[in-house]
Amino acid sequence: MKTAIYCRLSEEDKNKKSEKDDSESIQNQKSMLVKYAVEHDWEIYNIYSDDDYTGADRNRPGFNKLLADAETHKFDIILCKSQSRFTRELELVEKYIHDLFPIWGIRFISITDNADTAVKGNKKARQINGLINEWYLEDLSENIRSVFKAKKENGVHIGAFALYGYTKDPDKKGSLIIDDEAADVVREVFNLFTQGYGKASIARILNDRGIPNPTEYKRQKGLRYSPARSKNSTLWRYFAISDMLVNEMYIGNMVQGRYKSVSYKSKINKPCPKDEWVIVGGTHEAIIEPELWNRAQELIKQKTKPFSDTGKIGLFAGKVRCMNCGYIMVSSKSRDKHYLKCGTKNIAKDSCIGSFVSVAKLEEIILEELRKLIAEYLNKSELARSLELNAKTQSNIEKHEKTLQTYRKKFDDCSKAIRDLYLDKSRGIITEEEFINFSKEFHDEKNRLERSIKSTQDEITEINERLKASHDKSTLLDKYLEVQKLTREHIDALIDFIYVGRKNPETRELPIEIHWNF
Repeated sequence: MKTAIYCRLSEEDKNKKSEKDDSESIQNQKSMLVKYAVEHDWEIYNIYSDDDYTGADRNRPGFNKLLADAETHKFDIILCKSQSRFTRELELVEKYIHDLFPIWGIRFISITDNADTAVKGNKKARQINGLINEWYLEDLSENIRSVFKAKKENGVHIGAFALYGYTKDPDKKGSLIIDDEAADVVREVFNLFTQGYGKASIARILNDRGIPNPTEYKRQKGLRYSPARSKNSTLWRYFAISDMLVNEMYIGNMVQGRYKSVSYKSKINKPCPKDEWVIVGGTHEAIIEPELWNRAQELIKQKTKPFSDTGKIGLFAGKVRCMNCGYIMVSSKSRDKHYLKCGTKNIAKDSCIGSFVSVAKLEEIILEELRKLIAEYLNKSELARSLELNAKTQSNIEKHEKTLQTYRKKFDDCSKAIRDLYLDKSRGIITEEEFINFSKEFHDEKNRLERSIKSTQDEITEINERLKASHDKSTLLDKYLEVQKLTREHIDALIDFIYVGRKNPETRELPIEIHWNF
């Protein structure tokens, strides 16, 4: 039998309470697992290891190489110190240990928690281990969030990288000091802007002089910064200048919390509303003096002109992208007509072919496409029939909701009972065997409740989908069937983004891709 050994050491392992846990290392794990394999007369195919990775990180190089080799059956057994070394995610326990490994003919063994896919009846213990590890991840994430929030509120910088113009203070963790080379560029940007230069013009000046943009500057300084590499990714752009001119970090205020992660399992971040940002004044030395900052802010207010001249946000602001370079198109005005053009074309020579479209033409195209969609998907008579949902249907929804609440409460009670049992096992009040036997009844009940919950949810979902479909169609008919002129509210509700290309000089066709929200 060939066995693959997998070891993992994460940052949190370096902060355990007991002396024994403090001594844990990759080498300790390897020694323990090699000894175990030798005692069972198994041939060691390879040792896979990941140092300084958490159990929730799906991008562990050793972990992914192990899975790739398991799929091609280069070995028969995966051997770990504990199931949590392999993963702390219950989803991955089910996906690999309980689903794919049996299909691939791979046996999974973890020594300290007695997980073994070859032992009948061992699955529930593995699932319980996975559940406990999942709770651990969630609790750890909440604790880290709380610590980070407190640090932000105290003005401590917690980002991986300092803002362009600053560098991390090597003598004081969480503090920023001025990076003179980059700070000179920041001051020049503010000075040029207050002298009357536009944002695109400032970007072009910096690019013509070969000054690297902030991401390229970090890379050149040897920082482990890995932005997406794309065409012209080292150039300054309109929006880089625009963001710099309104960033309070440059007047000494610590601004953090502009983005937050979608969940503790994901590294994807989403922007937060400005009222949720954490801003602490006077935390570091300012690069821009108050007088220069105030002049720049007044100019920004004066230069902000919407397409509609009504004081509201432009009709297509932030929604239209150049089909060639992918960057957001900016507004321009000529002879009282409004246009959208690629801002990249003007920031450096030969940077983009330059997409261009009039706002009126784009609005006309969108209205035409919208009418086609409505004609294709909506039918008034069908809509009228679908809206005939009587009181009995509403009563059924309420009944199902009450039943669902009852099932969920019982399900939570079972989960709590399992956690209490686990604590009893940890304290030595009950044995491992007693724990498995006692928890079996609760798991059986949870499985039954899960089926009941799913069945009830499916019934509620089906009714709500019929209601939603009817409501959506009604809303579309009411709002958009007779629309003759688009508003910003229409654009936000209907459109995710639009790609615009450059008009073909021969056919006069203008390439446009509309990405709808529905």
